[in-house]
Amino acid sequence: MNLQKYVSEILDDLKENKMEALKKYSKEFDDYEGDILVSEDEYETINSIPDEDKKIIDETIERIKRYHEKEVLKDMMYKDNNSLFGLVKRPIRRVGLYIPGGKPLPSTVMMTAIPAIIAGVKEIVLVSPPKDGKINEYILYIAKKLGIKEIYKVGGIQAIATMTYGIGMEKVDKIFGPGNKFVNEAKRQVFGDVGIDSLAGPSEICVIADENANPEYILNDLLSQKEHGEDSKAWLVTNSKKIYDSIESDDVVKYLEDDLEKCADRANEIAPEHLEIMTEDPEYLLSLVYNAGAVYLGDYTPVPSADYFIGTNHVLPTGNSARFGSVLSVFDFMRVMSVAKMDKEDYMNNRKLGIRLAEIENMPQHRKSMEVRK
Repeated sequence: MNLQKYVSEILDDLKENKMEALKKYSKEFDDYEGDILVSEDEYETINSIPDEDKKIIDETIERIKRYHEKEVLKDMMYKDNNSLFGLVKRPIRRVGLYIPGGKPLPSTVMMTAIPAIIAGVKEIVLVSPPKDGKINEYILYIAKKLGIKEIYKVGGIQAIATMTYGIGMEKVDKIFGPGNKFVNEAKRQVFGDVGIDSLAGPSEICVIADENANPEYILNDLLSQKEHGEDSKAWLVTNSKKIYDSIESDDVVKYLEDDLEKCADRANEIAPEHLEIMTEDPEYLLSLVYNAGAVYLGDYTPVPSADYFIGTNHVLPTGNSARFGSVLSVFDFMRVMSVAKMDKEDYMNNRKLGIRLAEIENMPQHRKSMEVRK
């Protein structure tokens, strides 16, 4: 199958035929034929969640909130002579969260919605494929807890089209959330019509370990990411022959380096989604790491703890994109605008700079715009 062509044809059909096409694909791919908007009655399913689970979710939400609240930036304005310059931030008006349904990921609701709320996004849409006609009760509970009122039962390619083109809802300005290869390709193709967070690939983990590291911790951490799929990747980088030999798994790619500095170089080359540093002085190695989605230091910060309860975000760059991509944060849900107000005297004293540059670039109307202000 030509994935690009396959996805393109479905997106075109949805863009042109909207609700008619959506109903067709919902029946074909989600085995669902009802209303796509979750009704108030459907929230009753959250009553089946044990109280202890609700307490755990509530505590986790608070931890994630505390972490992301530190990311809020103030507007930056300054005066130069009598002129005013700076940057002001504004939240994205309307965002869409895609939450996979094959293996429900309630934690992804928290990781995407909480920074959006802290950023000040007013309209948050959650879209997830139904199973047996229903949205997972844990997803519904978290969404309700966070005040998300628009929840739609749509999956896959059609979910991305629904949010992009405004099928059965108002279209969104930016889409967040992971998905399979069809969702990823759909996000790639609609980029430009709508913003996207990233194109998430298979999960990745790299562990840098010295001779003092615990082999049992290392192996279990490396294998933890295989639960995301057989195409998930795991690397061990160490300067210890003992540790190198102790990790026996066909799922792990191993590197034996001369020293820890070269281990850091190797990790930077890999640019993993998750990087654990299990060494005597992990903070030192952190100073040498440039390319990683997230870094976890010491024996008691395994990646799964960050996936769930530490508070750091688990939406991370993959596929070597940690060379230029960053962890999802409050910043991703905001726009930054430059602001300038020139004082007349300041303008007149400096306009020659712009006038001459306009002449160099052969832009006469640019030059005239500046010259008419006398």
